Amino acid sequence: MILKPEKFDHTSETERLVIRPLQKDDYENWLYEFENRHPSQHRHDKGKMDMSECTLDWFHDLVDRHQELARTDAVYVFGVFRKQDGTHLGMIDIATLARDHFQWGSFGYTIHNQYWRKGYGKEAVNGALHIAFEHLKFHRIEAHINVDNTPSMKLAESVGMEFECLRTGFIHENNEWTDHLVYYKNSI
Repeated sequence: MILKPEKFDHTSETERLVIRPLQKDDYENWLYEFENRHPSQHRHDKGKMDMSECTLDWFHDLVDRHQELARTDAVYVFGVFRKQDGTHLGMIDIATLARDHFQWGSFGYTIHNQYWRKGYGKEAVNGALHIAFEHLKFHRIEAHINVDNTPSMKLAESVGMEFECLRTGFIHENNEWTDHLVYYKNSI
């Protein structure tokens, strides 16, 4: 049986967070939080970023691209917002690797570094897993983690993901093929 979502308007709420697709009126909140990131805290944290190209029109195009990617079941991109005041805390993406008899996806997560160590990452990832399994109908979700990204490994483990293997030369990043650890969780 082939399962996939009918539409892309999925939202997940946790105790403190709302995880939902970006909307065009999120621009100022989204930009403000990216511009107020702290300097990089470690190799896998982009820290402060040049946001000069991220105009209102650019952002509206980004939202449209996200909606098209979701419509084609390629990638689902979500903003992570604090329920209390609507502050944009980070992003989560869920990519389709295979449907048919697999229902297999992967996901990535980032919380702006000015909001680290408050439990938002764990709460956001749990909310995203709920969306992946309940709304997007995936059976298996993987996180592909750089071998030296200890904070990401700890986060994956804290939400019940299990280490499966090391994939050598798995992802092309920074102009080279890099090794990644695979963590997974199944819907059953």
